[in-house]
Amino acid sequence: MIEQLQAFTTSLPPLLQWAGVLLIAAIPFVESHFGAAVGVLTGLNPALAIGVAVIGNIASMLVFVMVAHRMRSKVVGAREPKVLSPRREKVRAKFDKYGVAGVSLLGQTILPNQFTSAAMVSFGAARNTVILWQCISIIVWGVGFGVLASLGFALIR
Repeated sequence: MIEQLQAFTTSLPPLLQWAGVLLIAAIPFVESHFGAAVGVLTGLNPALAIGVAVIGNIASMLVFVMVAHRMRSKVVGAREPKVLSPRREKVRAKFDKYGVAGVSLLGQTILPNQFTSAAMVSFGAARNTVILWQCISIIVWGVGFGVLASLGFALIR
């Protein structure tokens, strides 16, 4: 898959390859970390590759959070909260244990940040807190993978 994304990016005119990285970083499971790596492997300046990958991933995450927030607001509305099932209670307990920061920073190892951010908002986490911690997480993961890709690419040259 990474090879196909890299082929897509390199097929673009050199002045638009950054836009390809921005687009692929918005895809769940690719996100900023693989987007930055693809950008570096394509030959973009690492700072540019990381920057546009982070921007693309943040834009995608914002769409998911806003949609989840709007849906939750409509569903919950003015009705009383219902009792959680034992299974949902366990999920909620894990969320409560690790909090928005923990889920944001570590959740990308399991699910795309777009999905985890929407889930946190659906659990009732504050939208702006989720956005803040997701942005921090996206930047950390994007910079980390971008730097690793740069170092690896420098070794094979």
